[in-house]
Amino acid sequence: MTHDSSASPLIFGGAQSPRAALPQLPPLALYIHIPWCVRKCPYCDFNSHTASPVLPEEEYVDALLADLDQDLHAVYGRELSSIFFGGGTPSLFSAQALGRLLKGVEQRIPFASDIEITLEANPGTFEQEKFVAYRALGINRLSIGIQSFQQEKLKALGRIHNGDEAIRAAGMARQAGFDNFNLDLMHGLPDQSLDDALDDLRQAIALKPTHLSWYQLTLEPNTVFWNQPPTLPEDDTLWDIQEAGQALLAEHGYAQYEVSAYAQHGRPARHNLNYWSFGDFIGIGAGAHGKLSHPDGRIVRTWKTRLPKDYLNPAKSFQAGEKALTNEELPFEFLMNALRLTEGVEARLYPERTGLTLESLAQGRREAEQSGLLQVEPSRLAATMRGQLFLNDLLQNFLT
Repeated sequence: MTHDSSASPLIFGGAQSPRAALPQLPPLALYIHIPWCVRKCPYCDFNSHTASPVLPEEEYVDALLADLDQDLHAVYGRELSSIFFGGGTPSLFSAQALGRLLKGVEQRIPFASDIEITLEANPGTFEQEKFVAYRALGINRLSIGIQSFQQEKLKALGRIHNGDEAIRAAGMARQAGFDNFNLDLMHGLPDQSLDDALDDLRQAIALKPTHLSWYQLTLEPNTVFWNQPPTLPEDDTLWDIQEAGQALLAEHGYAQYEVSAYAQHGRPARHNLNYWSFGDFIGIGAGAHGKLSHPDGRIVRTWKTRLPKDYLNPAKSFQAGEKALTNEELPFEFLMNALRLTEGVEARLYPERTGLTLESLAQGRREAEQSGLLQVEPSRLAATMRGQLFLNDLLQNFLT
């Protein structure tokens, strides 16, 4: 159901805050979902599906471009600052298919001169020739799903690669011309010790990625691990891993700029920064989500048909639903993203991106500051160290 976001003003403590037209639209990104994997991992709750021997590349690219065509009316005159191929395992697609797709996208929406184009890839799908071809297409950043370098941990996670293949993947990325790449690494794995976790992190650092996504394994509903939980480390061990790992990353020049993101100087993921600063993004592909702002102040979230067979069915709609965010929802929606950043955001970004006044945050802001969860800094919206640890508690202050 679509709600009229201008119908109900936001009220805090008797003060009314009507939504204003946005002074300028935020940066625009594109997320492209490729839903197939070689094998579904037991911890994964993403919209991914085991691939058949022959992928419907041509049909899927056609569908993606047709899907994009239906969103063009909302972004006319804007340019793309970043593109992210997520999945699934986008590196299962050939360079030829991705090249046709990128060409089709650029014919529809202009690319910024310094556009960041990221492709997710898994070590078990690395082929040197293919990745050289990806780089030649203009894809200039990789995100490589390592998770661990230790064989018993990889087996427990259902990964199809081994530690040696993970190390070789980083080398092949460099040889293919990628000087900007992320490694995805998990901690808090089944039966993992502090030494195990730090050994993984040291090996990742030795490969000299420009960016590391280092995050704790969580058990999500609708996964194998949720129904058959493995033995995970005790809370004390998890805390020790977190503290020691953060210190190790900082020692080697990886600054934490988000809950689970660490980067060398000047190398944060621009696409993800756009999410966290409440920027706009088109989502195309099976199950993809999008968020678009309109000059009149409306901010609309969309989501696409989830199952690949339905997405590829001409008789079915690409879009499964949409929702215009109401004034009551916007404070939480904005801060749920912005407060993930360790330095938060400049306070002026809130009215720029939402059309609401800072006064609409006043009551929740006072309560969060008094409880020591939000920094007392008029020009910024940023969690304290304690607030970063208890982010859900902090965000509760901004739920109506």
